[in-house]
Amino acid sequence: MRKFLGLGALISGIVLSTTASIVTAEDYVIDTKGAHAFVQFRIKHLGYSWLYGRFNKFSGEFSYDASAPEKSAVVVELETASLDSNHSERDKHLRSDDFLNVDKFPKARFESTRVESTGPGKANIHGKLTLHGVTKDVVLAAEDTGAGKDPWGGYRQGFFGTTTIALKDFGIDYNLGPASTHVELILSIEGIRK
Repeated sequence: MRKFLGLGALISGIVLSTTASIVTAEDYVIDTKGAHAFVQFRIKHLGYSWLYGRFNKFSGEFSYDASAPEKSAVVVELETASLDSNHSERDKHLRSDDFLNVDKFPKARFESTRVESTGPGKANIHGKLTLHGVTKDVVLAAEDTGAGKDPWGGYRQGFFGTTTIALKDFGIDYNLGPASTHVELILSIEGIRK
């Protein structure tokens, strides 16, 4: 009888420790409704200046475990037609089949596959980026920008991340000149804990 009690205690301990490790990851929805999140981009213009833009419509969720960042995960999906570079004619061109071809490819998506801690509050988020109908592996260099209670009784967590992609890797081969072959994607997100 004592053997069975000992085995039961061991199994209970394993279940409790496993449950505890699962429970520590907290789930968040990215706060797009309150406009506290941004997906932006920048690309060199002729090598003389930076052209900035953003995507106005997107959604996403993430799980975060501060004690074990490698257990974290993120998914972000955006509407490519929501591209906004503060210039209507340029936006029309960027939405055309020369670039994003938003009629054929209305969505872009990033989904993490692995999170690698690179120091306190910093990580490389490895994942799959689907853009212009092409899926490629990319790495977001991310940092924790803070967490805490909000004035409405909720709890929030923020992150900032960047990655640089080659346009040709995603089938976008419009010639913008040798200084404009890569675009930097910038995610500044704030999540509300579920």
